[in-house]
Amino acid sequence: MKALWNNQIIAESETTIIIEGNHYFPASSVVQDYLSPSDYHTSCFWKGEASYYNVTVNGEVNQNAAWYYPSPMEGSIDRVGSDFTGYIAFWHGVEVTP
Repeated sequence: MKALWNNQIIAESETTIIIEGNHYFPASSVVQDYLSPSDYHTSCFWKGEASYYNVTVNGEVNQNAAWYYPSPMEGSIDRVGSDFTGYIAFWHGVEVTP
């Protein structure tokens, strides 16, 4: 799978974890130079608190376009069937393709 934004591959991995239709990429497969921490957080009733990154490519910023769970809620890893701690998912126009 590849994650693309602004004509640039920002993540690429043969092993993603699919949760609720979203591909979560291992952090090691994401080009960290494109990410910067965001103060934005959301909460999922069964996964816990998500933290966000801004994605910046060629000087353009896509705010809060990537999210991850630094400490998933107890039981959520069992529910997913894989440890998704720190895996990164994308939205806000980031295209995820095979």
